Amino acid sequence: MKEENKGVSKNNWKRVFKKKWFFPAVYLTVAALLLAGVLWYQNLDNQIPEATDTPQSEVDNDGYPLGYEQDSSPVVNQSEVIKMPVLEASQTEIVTKFYAYEKTSEEQEQALVLYDNKYYQSKGIDIASTTDETFPVTAALSGEVIEVKQDPLLGYVIEMKHDNGVTTHYASLQDVTVTSGEQVDQGEALASAGKNVFNQANGTHVHFEVRKDGEAVDPEQFLNKPLSDIEVPTEDDDNGEEAEDTSSITSDEEQEDEDNSEDENDSDNRESSRATTNA
Repeated sequence: MKEENKGVSKNNWKRVFKKKWFFPAVYLTVAALLLAGVLWYQNLDNQIPEATDTPQSEVDNDGYPLGYEQDSSPVVNQSEVIKMPVLEASQTEIVTKFYAYEKTSEEQEQALVLYDNKYYQSKGIDIASTTDETFPVTAALSGEVIEVKQDPLLGYVIEMKHDNGVTTHYASLQDVTVTSGEQVDQGEALASAGKNVFNQANGTHVHFEVRKDGEAVDPEQFLNKPLSDIEVPTEDDDNGEEAEDTSSITSDEEQEDEDNSEDENDSDNRESSRATTNA
């Protein structure tokens, strides 16, 4: 009986092996077990904390490690230099300069704006395209937009605030893309150059100003220089120039007095010689 049972069981296994579905089922079962093992191993690895992670108890609410203060301004701002407020400086030109008393008469003439039959001194520079076409106006420095307004004479105006009491101003704009309170990176587009009523002679242009503590300074003088180099001209320099001019005027008046005195002496001498001759 036992031998018969063994023969029957062997025949049953042979029949199972001969089934077409047997080996595919075995392969699928083994593959499923392997996949389950891989997934379990990966999940276990993700649950192990890395030794380089900062412990949760040593991190503040903003995600910064305790004992370290976050710098209030990005480090890149400290190394930025003032750039022309255009994408391609080679395709633009400065058509109106900054007016200053120490400049030559030719430079001062280039810094005057004619409006309503009167000349006004420019407190910035006007930049126009060499092809008289509009062009993107970009931020000369990274900073915060503190004002965006439309002026009836100047067109759209944008004012930005930077470190060290420096502000930049952009006028004669169109298609403004920024809003007040927005943080803008250097080189980011603010608007497009347009036309305004105040300076129609320059056509499509952007008026650009740089101010230090509210005082306008010459933008050209500080291009490609850091904010720390921006300084307002002192009054001593102006007073010195005025003193020199006053001194030269005084010298001329004294010279005229001396000449008049000499003429009077000559006249008296001639009259004396005539009197002596008549006598």
